[in-house]
Amino acid sequence: MADEEGEARPGARNGAGEGPPGGPRVVRIVKSESGYGFNVRGQVSEGGQLNGVNGEGATHKQGVDLILTVLNGVNVEGATHKQVVDLIRAGEKELILTVLSVPPHEAESLEPPEESLGQAFYDYSEKQAVPISIPTYKHVEQNGEKFVVYNVYMAGRQLCSKRYREFAILHQNLKREFANFTFPRLPGKWPFSLSEQQLDARRRGLEEYLEKVCSIRVIGESDIMQEFLSESDENYNGVSDVELRVALPDVSTVTVRVKKNSTTDQVYQAVAAKVGMDSVTANYFALFEVINHSFVRKLAPNEFPHKLYVQNYTSAVPGTCLTLRKWLFTTEEEALLNDNDLAVAYFFHQAVDDVKKGYIKAEEKSYQLQKLCEQRKMVMYLTMLRTCEGYNEITFPHCSCDSRRKGHVISAISIRHFKLHACTEEGQLENQVIAFEWEEMQRWDTDEEGMAFCFEYARGEKKPRWVKIFTPY
Repeated sequence: MADEEGEARPGARNGAGEGPPGGPRVVRIVKSESGYGFNVRGQVSEGGQLNGVNGEGATHKQGVDLILTVLNGVNVEGATHKQVVDLIRAGEKELILTVLSVPPHEAESLEPPEESLGQAFYDYSEKQAVPISIPTYKHVEQNGEKFVVYNVYMAGRQLCSKRYREFAILHQNLKREFANFTFPRLPGKWPFSLSEQQLDARRRGLEEYLEKVCSIRVIGESDIMQEFLSESDENYNGVSDVELRVALPDVSTVTVRVKKNSTTDQVYQAVAAKVGMDSVTANYFALFEVINHSFVRKLAPNEFPHKLYVQNYTSAVPGTCLTLRKWLFTTEEEALLNDNDLAVAYFFHQAVDDVKKGYIKAEEKSYQLQKLCEQRKMVMYLTMLRTCEGYNEITFPHCSCDSRRKGHVISAISIRHFKLHACTEEGQLENQVIAFEWEEMQRWDTDEEGMAFCFEYARGEKKPRWVKIFTPY
C-alpha cells in the first residue's frame, strides 16, 4: 500500500491538470516530507486502480479521489497492486498521473467495504514451479477406525501423509486467508466407501489441487501451507515411517524405510544393511549431505536426515541430498580392504569421480589410470592413485580468513597436513599455498555462533600464531 502525503500545485477538485471535462486528465503531485497523501487500494479493477484520498495530503488538495489509469507514463490498466505501488515509490519527488473521475456512487461500488480494509493484500501474480506430488495413498487402521491417507512428496521426497479431511481443512483455511483468490475445486466428499478406482481419482484430484495452489508463490510459501506440509499432529499407525533415497558411490541409489525422527546413525545402519555392508566395512563409510556439485558435508550422529531431506527440494543429486561416501584417511588401512569387493567398488567409483572433478591430480599418470579404469582393474587403479596429490583429502568451499586482507582461502584436510590455498573472493585459485603439518598444530577451537574455525600453529623458534577461518563447515 502506498500511503504518502505531499504538497501539490494548486488546482480545482475536478479540474486539476489537463484534459477534457469528465474524461482522463493529467495531474502533477509534488512530494512533501510526509509523502504524497493517498492509498492504492484493491487489486485490479476495470479501468485501473482505485485511489483513496488520505487526510490533508497533496491529493486531497488536488482532489484526486478517482481511478488511476496511467502513472509516470506507464500504463497500469490491469496491473497488479504491487506493480502500481512500486511505480509510485520509484518517483523521487513528483508523480505525473493520468486520472479518470468517477461519480460518487460508482466510487463506492469500487471501494472495498469498511470491514475488509484491514485485510492484508496479496500479490498472486508471482508464480513458481513446485515439484509437489501425491504418488500413492495408504489404508490405515487406528483405534478401530479405518481410513485412507495420501502421501505427499516434494521433488521425489516424502513430506507427510494426510487424510482427506485435512485437505478440506486446508482448503477452508486458505480461502479465509486469501479471500480474493479464486481457488481450484477440491475433490468432493463422498458419503460411502470409495473403490480403489475412486480413491486413485481423488488422489489425482488432490495432487492437482496442491500443484495449482502451491504454484502461486504467496500461497505456497504461506504459514498455512507450510504447516500443512509438515508432519501431522495425528500419529497414524505406520505413517510415521518415511522413505529416504540415498545416493551410493557407484552412482546408483538405495531407498530405505525409517522413522521420520531417525538419527543419522539409525539411517546409516539401515543403508548399510540394505546394501549388504558388514559391520567392519561400515566403519569406513558415512552419510553426507550434498551441499552442491563440489562439496558434501558429513552428517553429525544426532542429526535428523529426514529434515534435511525435505528442506533440500532442489539438490545437486537428482532425487536426494543424502549420499554415502568413504570416511577413511589412511591409505595403509584402506589397502587392507583390497579383498572386500563392496568396499573396493565404492572406493573405486568415488576415486574416479574425484579425478574427474579435479580433486585428485593424476597428471603424468592420467593415461595409465584411464586404461586401468576402462579395464575395471579397480585394485590396481586405486594402488596407483593413492600416490597422487589430493587422494583421501577433503576440500572445503572457499571462505574468508583473518590472515588475508583481500581474497579468500580454500582449506583442505588430509592425513598429512592442513592446507590453505589462496584464492579470489569468487574462488579462483591463486599461486600461494600454505601447508601446516599436524605436529605444527598446537590448539584448535570452533566458534559456532560466529561460524569460524581457529587454530594455533608454531614453526621453529617463531612465536605461536592463531589463524581464524570463517566458514559454517
